[in-house]
Amino acid sequence: MANVLITNDDGYDSAGLLALKLAIERVAQVTVIAPSSNRSGISRALTVSRSMLVERVELADGSPALAVDGNPVDCVRFAALELGGVIPDVVVSGINLGINAGDDVTYSGTVGAALEGIVQGWSGIAVSQHLTAPWNEEMGASVDFAPLAEFVAELLPLLGTDAVPSATVLNVNAPRGEIKGVRATRLGKRIYNDVLELDFEDERGPRYLIYESRPGFASDEGTDLMALNDGYISVTPMHFELTDFAALERLERAGLPDPMPKGAR
Repeated sequence: MANVLITNDDGYDSAGLLALKLAIERVAQVTVIAPSSNRSGISRALTVSRSMLVERVELADGSPALAVDGNPVDCVRFAALELGGVIPDVVVSGINLGINAGDDVTYSGTVGAALEGIVQGWSGIAVSQHLTAPWNEEMGASVDFAPLAEFVAELLPLLGTDAVPSATVLNVNAPRGEIKGVRATRLGKRIYNDVLELDFEDERGPRYLIYESRPGFASDEGTDLMALNDGYISVTPMHFELTDFAALERLERAGLPDPMPKGAR
């Protein structure tokens, strides 16, 4: 039976995390190590300039968890150091309030934690749920995360197989409203509509809002954003290999300038 670390970026007390825990503990050993408060949009940030408080807490069902005064990646690192009593085989991050699809994955703390599983040599799943209304602190209580959590539990046997090798993260997003099915997808292209809006000005200078407008997306078939728009769960395999190998070959053929001073050759 797999040892699964469950974490997130919304905080240990989120309804989405609890739903994942309840579904996955039926098929795997579960450890919960999650941030003590909301860390949305933190991506893969580490806490390196201070120590972190780790508290023993209870989830809403009375089960134990560890709450870390740090970021999602910190939680995964703690698990790798056996803080939870066992080193996991899998990290499942979520369920996030709001989707993490297309270009947004680079900003997501939910996805960042799952990618850290790859760094540690584990498999990973990042899980997010579209909302039916603008996000707020109370929204989690009104979203039924159970169906998506059960779906993720059924994905676990695929991890570590030829279909989903250990260096792969599955980025799972569920649409708003009725779910029509599931699609294997690639990452889509976001169209950001950021606006520079002056909030107020004080003696230190102006304060601006720039992220208030909802982004659009390119309507390309086969993408996660298009699947969500059509009412389907999207499952996107991702890896951590950022090297552009085609560009590397071109660069090698082109030749690089000699960094040695002429007199030293």
